[in-house]
This record gives sequence, structure tokens and C-alpha cells, in this order.
Amino acid sequence: MGGFSGPLKGAVADMSQGILRMRPLRSPLLWLALVLGAPASAQTAAPAPPSTAAITELPAVSVSGIQPGPGLWKVSKGDHVLWVLGTMANLPAGVQWRSDEVAQTLAGAQELIQPPRVKLKVDTGFFGKLFLLPSAYGARRNADGKTLQEVLPAPLYARWAALKAKYIGRDGGIERWRPIFAAMELYRQALKKSGLRGGGQVGDAVLAMARQDGVRITATDYTLEIKQPRAAIDAFKAAGPDDVQCFARTLDSVERDLPAIAQRAAAWATGDIATLRRLPDSRYRDACTAALSEAGFARQLGISDVPARVEAGWLAAARRALEANRSSFALLPMEEVMDADGYLARLGAAGYRVEPPDGDDPAPAASAAPVAAPAR
Repeated sequence: MGGFSGPLKGAVADMSQGILRMRPLRSPLLWLALVLGAPASAQTAAPAPPSTAAITELPAVSVSGIQPGPGLWKVSKGDHVLWVLGTMANLPAGVQWRSDEVAQTLAGAQELIQPPRVKLKVDTGFFGKLFLLPSAYGARRNADGKTLQEVLPAPLYARWAALKAKYIGRDGGIERWRPIFAAMELYRQALKKSGLRGGGQVGDAVLAMARQDGVRITATDYTLEIKQPRAAIDAFKAAGPDDVQCFARTLDSVERDLPAIAQRAAAWATGDIATLRRLPDSRYRDACTAALSEAGFARQLGISDVPARVEAGWLAAARRALEANRSSFALLPMEEVMDADGYLARLGAAGYRVEPPDGDDPAPAASAAPVAAPAR
């Protein structure tokens, strides 16, 4: 029993870079779909791309150099405090993050709670994983070898062709991918060409600080176990998602949201909380998650409730830390910090005091739904 390693792990990482970090807590089904269709595409010759003159050019991301990021959210009960740093999936490519506030606060903490993640365990050995690659490749492709032009409505395919020419280029292999996987690759390439990169350096730096200071580190990973991986791939092929809506929403985001995503990344780097509130995160991924959670394969595998389990596990760790420690530190994606239905809103609804770094909390958290106990 073990997690993915070797070639399969690399293939999953290649596909998921910049996608799963966007909203990993609410998209574990999307993560599983990536695994079932993991291999990277082969670059093949394609006909000359159509003109992209109608696509608006994006403004450049101007923030660069060493930046402090946002201040810390304070969650407290009595004199026990949990300090929370909201992180972003993407940052301006030229930014280096360094925060004296984070370093000083973490040095005085007794515990660091890592962000919630989903880990996949597959009941097969190393060679079994290698043998799964051909099946996984087939799961990622359209049925009967059909192309995107054959499975998509003509107006939607025309939008795809223009965006593909701009951000991906001459890749003929991707034309036979299922729409959901093609959309993910388009989004990843669009972010890269918009002057953005993954924001993982922030979490890595905080983890290094905690180790240097001797702070106890608590992981909140949820392990999703696939006991019959071949059956899972077969289920995905037979009862996979109706992913056209996800595809369309992703094109919407590429066409309309990228300037705002770049502005959010710059606002995070400079600690501009007001701009982060003014420019909420894109919701296109919710359509992708819905498409997957409603698919037959998700019900067959019993994984449609994974997001709730992930949330409950992290919240339980936060409550334990607030009970046991005078000072704790945590990392959370910014949407879970700021959203009215995010993790901090759940803590606020449970009676904890939640204070943003700028002292302005425009959205009361009392309407958040009750927190469920972690499933056993």
C-alpha cells in the first residue's frame, strides 16, 4: 500500500500544477480525475492555428521583488490564539515572499497546522502502477477516439480553438482529450503566460521556519484509498462526468477572469486585503467539482463526501490546537480564510473570535453551517 511514485507521480504533478492548488480543499474529485487521466500529452503536429486577434491582451503583472504578503488572521478563544496565514495558488512570477511578522509569530507558536490536502493511496505495487498508465491514458481521452470538435457544440469549440492557439499552440494530441482535461491544461498554460507561477514557495518557507524553530508540525491530510484501481479507472470510463459545463466555465474564466486573478495575486503579495475582498475568487471550479461529484463513478467509489471529510479534519485540528496551545499557527488557502462559507467562518459560527488583519470584518460568520465531526 502506498502513494503514487515514479512516472505516475510525475505525470500527475505535471497535469495538476497550478490547477489543484487553486482550490484543493473543495476539488478532491477533480484531483482524482487527474489521476485517472494522468499522462502528459505528446506534442504532435497540428494544422495552422486560427487567428487570435479577437482575444484581449492581458495587462502585465507589475509587482516584483521581495514582498511581505498579507497580515495574519487571528482566531481566539480566551487567551489562546490561532494565527492564520491565507495563501494563494498563484503569485506574480517576479515576487519573492518574506514576512517578518510570520517569522516572529511562528517562532512563538507551539504548533503549526498545515493546510488540508487529499492524499491518494492505491492498493497496488510499483509495477502495478506502471501497468495502470495505459488504462489511465485511455480514461483521459474521449470515447471512440473522438475529437473535441466532434463532442463539443460548434460555438464552444470555436472559442476553444482561439484560446488554444493563444495559450497552448500546435498540440494535436490534446484535441482527443476529454473536455475537462483539455480545459485544465488550457487554464494552466494561460496562468503561466499571464506572468503567474505557483504559490507553493510560501508554504515551503513556513514549514522550513517551523522546523528551524522546533515548532510541532501537524498534518491534516485526508487519505483517499482506492483498493481496486483498475475498477476505479473502468468506472470512470463507463460513468465519467458530463464535463461540457466545466469546460465552458473554464473558457469563461480564461477569457474574463485572468486580469482579476493577476490583480489578486499582486494584492496578496502587497498585503492589500481590500482588493482581495473586492475581487472574489473565480467560481468556475465549482462547476467542475459538481460535474464530477454527480458522476456515476464518484458514487460507485463512495468519494462524493470527501470535501466534507477534509474540512472536518482540518477544523478538528484547529479546535484541538486552540484548546491545547497558547499560540498556534496555521496555513489555509485564502478563499477558506475570507469566504462567507470558508473554514474561518465555520470557526466563527462555532463561537471563536475571528479578526482579520485590517480590523475590518464586513461579513458576519454566524450564518455558516454547523461543523460536522470527522468521519471514521
